[in-house]
Amino acid sequence: MTERKNILITGASSGLGAEMARQFAAKGRNLALCARRLDRIDELAETLRGEHPGIQVVTRKLDVTDSEAVFTVFREFRDELGRIDRVIANAGLGKGQPLGTGYFERANKQTVQTNVVGLLAQCEAAMEIFLEQQAGHLVVIASVLAQRGAPRTLTAYAASKAFAASLGEGIRLHQGSGPVKVTTLKPGYIESEMTARAPKNPLIVSTEKGVRDMIATIEREPKSAFVPRWPWSVVAPMLRIAPDWLLRKVM
Repeated sequence: MTERKNILITGASSGLGAEMARQFAAKGRNLALCARRLDRIDELAETLRGEHPGIQVVTRKLDVTDSEAVFTVFREFRDELGRIDRVIANAGLGKGQPLGTGYFERANKQTVQTNVVGLLAQCEAAMEIFLEQQAGHLVVIASVLAQRGAPRTLTAYAASKAFAASLGEGIRLHQGSGPVKVTTLKPGYIESEMTARAPKNPLIVSTEKGVRDMIATIEREPKSAFVPRWPWSVVAPMLRIAPDWLLRKVM
């Protein structure tokens, strides 16, 4: 399999995005990193350049809800690195609250705008570049929660991740056996800033381990995958048939 040398990661200022940048840098890949918090990705980029002097690391400030900016930043990255071999559409938000409790503007709308419209813009911008190059690998970060609707604070988030999973599959089906590959990742519970706000879950794994599994899977370029594979390849499909009372209890 051809090595994807130049990798663009959105939402790279913290959590899974930042750790993916660290682990891909250790593999000698060039990185295009973007996020809303430019100071944090610039600091990360400086560290990575020092630890891995043979790689290029370029950065841009980006809020993925600004669709025009998404296209501009992706093209600037392509021009600066010469090409983009892989885009990991990782930027996401998990600020949901139960519907009808007064948090439409402050939580649920922001989550859906980021995880749905923002993701669509990322995929459109990536595919434009890949189709022009006649090569590339798009990675859509969904979630195990894409399997089923979720109660309480997870309702809008789970719905947005169902969109992500469907979008990734749809793009892949359209591309068929063409030169552009598409992978939909469905991570389970991995430590990050987002999960830090949630109750402790016995199935959660460290950021380093979770991302190591994510990268190993990304490098294989499957159509779709749960990560870490254990236990989520078993647990996630069971969510589809779990009774409502159980979901209300565990989610």
